[in-house]
Amino acid sequence: MSRTAQSVWENCLEFIKDNIQPQAYKTWFEPIVAVKLDDNALSIQVPSKFFYEWLEEHYVKILKVALNKELGENAKLVYIIKMENTYGNKQPFTEKIPSSNRTAVKAQDVDIPLNNKSPELRNPFIIPGIRNVKIESQLNPNYNFENFLEGDSNRLARNAGLAVASKPGGTSFNPLLIFGGVGLGKTHLAHAIGVDIKDKYPEKTVLYISAEKFTQQYIDSVKKNNRNDFIHFYQIIDILIIDDVQFLSGKSGTQDVFFHIFNHLHQNGKQVILTSDKAPVDMQDIEQRLLSRFKWGLSAELQSPDFETRVSILKNKLYRDGVEMPEEIIEYVAKHIKTNIRELEGAIISLIAQSSFNKKEITTDLAKQVVEKFVKNTKREVSIDYIQKIVSDYFQMDVDTLQSKTRKRHIVQARQLAMFFAKKFTKASLASIGSQIGKRDHATVLHACKTVDNLSSTDKQFRKYVEDLTKKLSV
Repeated sequence: MSRTAQSVWENCLEFIKDNIQPQAYKTWFEPIVAVKLDDNALSIQVPSKFFYEWLEEHYVKILKVALNKELGENAKLVYIIKMENTYGNKQPFTEKIPSSNRTAVKAQDVDIPLNNKSPELRNPFIIPGIRNVKIESQLNPNYNFENFLEGDSNRLARNAGLAVASKPGGTSFNPLLIFGGVGLGKTHLAHAIGVDIKDKYPEKTVLYISAEKFTQQYIDSVKKNNRNDFIHFYQIIDILIIDDVQFLSGKSGTQDVFFHIFNHLHQNGKQVILTSDKAPVDMQDIEQRLLSRFKWGLSAELQSPDFETRVSILKNKLYRDGVEMPEEIIEYVAKHIKTNIRELEGAIISLIAQSSFNKKEITTDLAKQVVEKFVKNTKREVSIDYIQKIVSDYFQMDVDTLQSKTRKRHIVQARQLAMFFAKKFTKASLASIGSQIGKRDHATVLHACKTVDNLSSTDKQFRKYVEDLTKKLSV
């Protein structure tokens, strides 16, 4: 009976399918096309050179066993790589590479010739066409752990960052998602992890990039018809840090390409670090399959620092800048700027500048003038504790009663209003709001917000509660 390349390959696939994970089979074997059978040599077509490298590194043994079963001990495998010609010729070209039956092939050891008959692996950060080039990490060395002070508001995130930096890809914190409001140090911590990894593991490739820039690079790769090069570039990174990942919302093409990059890095023990202004549960217009992967590792929240931490941050800033300042001035600034570390440091810099340029002594009055400008120009964010106190006072109960497990109607409504206003006036996640208002979960907070919306439109008395409390919290 005459045998075709297709029939031989289908028999091989039956064997391979029974011996590897379904997802791996779908990713790495379904795209392969059997092209030619010449005596005992089977030629198969794969989508890219990277694809060939991956098969040779991870599946060469099982391929050899499968082929030997079908074609005998002298079986040979030839890869045909069909690629787009990036030099203007619209016709695709092929490159034949015999399988070497190696047990391990490192992608970076495979040379990709850069001539008019071969493709380029494009690095989005440098001149295209250079394969083995040092990738600039884009890290800012000024953002390090030494000047990222620990406090109750950031202890979990900071310690998780230190653990990742000590053993990138080797902890259960993969991915590490750092989330929190504006100016609380997400970008600083992400850089600090990368900087520490580069110090400890100089041979590892670390790359920091904003989600916005990543999206723009992807759009450019589609325009230039080198999407595969874009994907392959990111798949060689050891530690990938993506800042403001919520920026991917609604961008289905970028989400799809990031999904494949993320899967590849995670499966190969590479570390992914993400920052976001929201917890995964609060992200809108992000595909469910991506959100589920964001939850694989650890989501650590950065909250607004307490008074002691704010004082420490200011003292550390002054020490690094070689400036002395009276204790009462430092405490005044820390007391009045509560929610944003960036503004906190900005106020102290402004105070030093005012004193220096205008040759004024740093006094409480000068500090008051500077702080007023910062507070006035900033949308005030009230704390969850403050909201609970205002709501409790309004309904003439104490905060403990508001947080209690009782199901009495007026207490439940007060609790729901506190949750509603916490979501409206703060940048805290639903999970964080629920945790602080009676140790509830995020689903309870979501239900509370919907209930308040519904009652506001159907119950006149309840609508008055909402209006009164809005005025009190907006002062």
